[in-house]
Amino acid sequence: MAMFVHLTSAANAPRVRRSGIRAVSHGQGGVRGVFCFPVLPSYTLTHQWLRELARSGSRGGLVAVQVRLDDGQDVLVGRYGDRARGAQAAVTAVEAVRRIGALEDPRGWEVFVPRAIGPREVHRIRTAPQVAGWRYWPDAHGVRPCTCLGCRVRGEYGSRRLRERLPHPLDGPPPPVKVLLARVAAAGDPGDPAALREALHWFGMRRRGPLAQLARLAGHPDPGVRENLVWAVGRWSTPGVAELLESLADDPHPDVREAVETVRSDP
Repeated sequence: MAMFVHLTSAANAPRVRRSGIRAVSHGQGGVRGVFCFPVLPSYTLTHQWLRELARSGSRGGLVAVQVRLDDGQDVLVGRYGDRARGAQAAVTAVEAVRRIGALEDPRGWEVFVPRAIGPREVHRIRTAPQVAGWRYWPDAHGVRPCTCLGCRVRGEYGSRRLRERLPHPLDGPPPPVKVLLARVAAAGDPGDPAALREALHWFGMRRRGPLAQLARLAGHPDPGVRENLVWAVGRWSTPGVAELLESLADDPHPDVREAVETVRSDP
């Protein structure tokens, strides 16, 4: 039997003991399953994903769930970047342990089980120190952190101070609302498309905003401005967003209609 470790929030421990690990993660090809890592002689390498997973937040910290899988269980194995490229290898569980154990540097590797883990396969659950492992990516220590929208985690400890200290030229922090509204007004009527798209880019980083002052852009002759308006305000909690999206749902340009459909379908 091959032994693996799955890291999860401590709040999930009672449910894991009772009914196992649910297949909620999406692996290569969109398959649902469970991410884990082989138990290696090195404690640090076995729990290397702790600090990175903790960045996304967890109630009560993370716990290590040790699971036993049949040696012939089909799994996917590869480095974290291989998943997006569809380059993870389909092997058996015992072969995944052998491959990772033979690596000179197994940091950043992962195993994906394309199914749920049953309660009888759970060997034990124990607490784990929250300081083991790497953050962002292996060897990231000493590298200037990136504050772009794709890299930062909303609500992460110290993220606001980091963005203020190392502002990204495209991803914030956004200028104040008054400054952005002044830029929209200075763009004219109907307005310079490039200036309006830039202002809408910054508005899109907010959770609420001055919808009444931006609603007129729904009639702008440039379809790029109308599309950017959808992306900027589509996820706002400001009253009136649903009505604005409804008015743009039948826009003559397909890119605008697709943007409306996308923001409506996102949770």
